[in-house]
Amino acid sequence: MTKIVDVRCRLFEAPGGPYQVMYANPLRAWDGAPAAEGSFGFHEWMTVEVELATGEIGVGNAALNPRLAIQVVSRQLAPLVLGQSSADREALWQRMYRTIVPFGRRGVGIAALSAVDIALWDVEGKRLGVPVYDLLGGLKAARTQVYASQLYPTEDLEALAAEAKRYVDAGFGAMKQRFLYGPKDGRSGLSRNVELVRAVRETIGFDIDLAADAYMGWDREYALRMVRLLEPYDLRWLEEPLLPDDIAGYQAVRAASPIPIAAGEHESTLPAFYQLITSGAVDIVQPDVNRVGGLTAARKVSALAEAAGIPLIPHAGQVHNYHLVASQPACPMAEYFPVNPEPLVGNEMPHLLFEGEPKAVDGYIELSRAPGLGISIAPRSPVREVELGDRSEDLG
Repeated sequence: MTKIVDVRCRLFEAPGGPYQVMYANPLRAWDGAPAAEGSFGFHEWMTVEVELATGEIGVGNAALNPRLAIQVVSRQLAPLVLGQSSADREALWQRMYRTIVPFGRRGVGIAALSAVDIALWDVEGKRLGVPVYDLLGGLKAARTQVYASQLYPTEDLEALAAEAKRYVDAGFGAMKQRFLYGPKDGRSGLSRNVELVRAVRETIGFDIDLAADAYMGWDREYALRMVRLLEPYDLRWLEEPLLPDDIAGYQAVRAASPIPIAAGEHESTLPAFYQLITSGAVDIVQPDVNRVGGLTAARKVSALAEAAGIPLIPHAGQVHNYHLVASQPACPMAEYFPVNPEPLVGNEMPHLLFEGEPKAVDGYIELSRAPGLGISIAPRSPVREVELGDRSEDLG
């Protein structure tokens, strides 16, 4: 047995701000006011490094409130895995999860667990000298399709259309845009949301797949009105129209919608996805490996989706998601965040934080044969490391 001898956290940020969230979200749906970017932005990232006695180092990460996640890893999870074998990933997952159940079975607790779990898969791949996708069953194909995920809403519809055309010119066969308006914006908001979609669809034509994301920013009535208005634009899916706990709402919207309904980026663990899938609430599930419970949980959710006959298209474009998609039958494509100069939304940060993150070419990525996940921590401007000081200090 090769023992784990160290588990350490680091914090990185893309400085700047204050940032404004210029897309639909739960707070905007509540009072109609744009929210200062906080829980909806990802300008800080935590990394977790798991080191073996033989010298291999595995890397995982999380972006959901990373300062709190660091506390969970350092105080709760690291003591559970130190001295153990990285080969025992299922046993370690169960030990970590059962420890954080009272306070962390969703959100920050599971994000912290996910980061450690990803690092365990990475270090085990490095120990064995094989890519993580081999540990997951091997590659389905040499290339994996990705969709361009940006197109944040703007009053300048010509600029939005020009951005969409750049993705077409770059070879993407699919892309996703965001909505801005919700229930508090009245009837005019309905029309303005449609204008956003029309501007993109008229630019890219109907040979390119187009999805659209409401980011939990609507209620049931509003979503039912929107799906009827959006039907002519042939969306590949409508993403997260409601808050994640409103399963009955998702069932109602899906039953009435001519557009496939997708959700799951804010869900975690197998039981939650079992409910989401078996209740008939969604057409597409979207777990994020660094939110769902790591690769240990994600591969189980993928098997569940496969058995149910529905696609799994993970949230976020990171290498751990790519290894899942590249190896699992239920996964037709992955999300990809092109790095635009301004503003930096945050989801693009992995490109600037890690060396080895795959780059899309003609709408596809290719994973290397490098052991593990094939990445290393190598921050580039504007991303910088934040000094943490003593691990026991309060980082909140």
